[in-house]
Order: sequence, then structure tokens, then C-alpha cells
Amino acid sequence: MSLSVGIVGLPNVGKSTLFQALTKKQVNIANYPFATIDPNVGVVEVPDERLQKLAKLTNSAKIIPTIVEFVDIAGLVKGANKGEGLGNKFLANIRETAAIVQVVRCFQGGDIIHVEQSVDPLRDIDTINTELQLKDLETTEKGSAVPELQQLSKKPVIYLLNCNPQDVSQELLNKIKSLGGAVVVANLKDELEMQSLSEEERKEFGFVSHLPDLTTKAYEILNLITFLTTGPDETRAWTLKRGSTAPQAGGVIHSDFEKSFIKAEVIQWEKLLEAAAHPADGRASPASEEARRGAWQEAASKGWIRTEGREYVVQDGDVIEIMHS
Repeated sequence: MSLSVGIVGLPNVGKSTLFQALTKKQVNIANYPFATIDPNVGVVEVPDERLQKLAKLTNSAKIIPTIVEFVDIAGLVKGANKGEGLGNKFLANIRETAAIVQVVRCFQGGDIIHVEQSVDPLRDIDTINTELQLKDLETTEKGSAVPELQQLSKKPVIYLLNCNPQDVSQELLNKIKSLGGAVVVANLKDELEMQSLSEEERKEFGFVSHLPDLTTKAYEILNLITFLTTGPDETRAWTLKRGSTAPQAGGVIHSDFEKSFIKAEVIQWEKLLEAAAHPADGRASPASEEARRGAWQEAASKGWIRTEGREYVVQDGDVIEIMHS
């Protein structure tokens, strides 16, 4: 399944900076309202250390992470539902998204124009939430039936506070959390500037990126998990709704697998690593070709691979092989 997230907020709060930092794609960043005219769409790989480790074990030819699609639209302003500004024109672009990231300006600084002439995170959040609610109301009043999952005001939301984490008071955090969404704090200017540096250089500066928290929070609020497949051809991460069964996981891999499902062989990823690291006969070392190729067989010999039927509920981190007719 694909995961799509819409980026919303007032003009000049850091939406396009976030988008560029996430996707490493050059977009039009400008210090004036409505710098983003057409929606930008970018695909971001979800970092997952399990993939590299499993790929090394099974000597995979390639690694395929799961992805998140981010959609950046023009800034919304008060009265957007009535046609003020440009954001209203593009709200339809995020109706199909699974969740919303609302970028909220918390940093001070007179050199960056604020559309309301002052910095007030709670006011800005209220402005955006009100505009989303009014847009939904406008749509229903026109007689258009909008499924709940497409209602802008009903979508799960992550509030991204754009400032240094140490500058956000616990009181403000608590107030925003009480609104019902998840919260991530990141200095987007620093995040973008650090993209040009190597990993070692970022470590020298002591910089820790908070952008991976966005995908983690998105998975949490959407109740998603990741299961894995691994072998000589590829090691791959797959996104699945929490509570889904093994046949449904098969359907994510290929639509035919759900109907033709027979059984699944399942092991948690850590146990597969452990099996390769400590073979029962002691013949293979963790770094050898034999250990990588034989990881699955070694785990089976230890009784760590389970055979599961149609009722099995897939867990995050499961490595799965689907047997089908």
C-alpha cells in the first residue's frame, strides 16, 4: 500500500523548506506568500536499518525500502475556504492523502514575514484547522458526499513545530498534544542546510535530524506496520495496516496471493539474524557466503520459523515467505 501525506500551513512557515529537506528536491523557496503555486509531490524513502542487515545476511542484489509520498500545497490563509489566497484552490490535492503534516511557525525573526504580522503557534493552528473544517462544510452544503477518509478535518494530523527543540516550552507542547495530533519539533532551516553535508560532517556538528520522526509518527497515527521479505534477489519492506492477516500481507506483495494463499512461513527479523550469527553446527561465520545463503535454513533447523495459516495476524518486523497455489 502507498502512503501519502499532505503538507499544509500558513504562508512562510517552512512548508517548502520541509518538502525540500525531505525530498532533496529543489523547489521555489521565497520570502513572500504563495511561493508555492502548483503542488509539489515528492517520494521519500523510509529509513529502516533492518533492511541493510537482512540484505547482508541473504546477499540480496537490491534493497527496496517502503516510501511515503509528500504533497506540498500553497499556503492557506484565513478565509481560504471563501477563496482568499491560493491554498483553497489546491485543497483537493490532499483529499486523497492519508494524513496531514501541519507546519507551524514557532521561530522568531523579523526578516521572515508572517502573514499575521506576529508569531502565535496556537492561533495559526486554529486558523488552519478552521479552514479545513469550513472547506468540508462547504463541500457538503453543495450536496457533494465526501467519505470520512477524504474529509480534510478528519484526517490524522502531525503538527511540525518549526524551531529549535529547546525553544519549545512544555506548556505549548502539552496544549498542542491536547488537540489530538502527534507532534514533531524540528528546525527546518538547519535540516535543509545540513542536507549538503556528509554524514560524518553532520556528526562533527553534533546534528541529529528530526525528520525521520515524521515517518515514524505517520506510521503510528495511521496504525501501520512494516513486514519484510528477503532473499538473493531483493530485501524489501512492505507497509500493512496493523491487525492485518497473513493473506492480506500476501495481497500487498501481489494481488493474486491473497486469494491463492496457502500458508506463510514467518520469523521475526532479529531471530533470523541470530540464526545466521550462531549456526548450530558452528561451520559458518556470520560474514561468510554460506551464512548469508543459509540464514533461513539455519533458522528452520532451530525451530524458529513458524508455519502460519489464514488467521495469523502479522506483526511489525515479521520476515515472511508466502506459499500460494
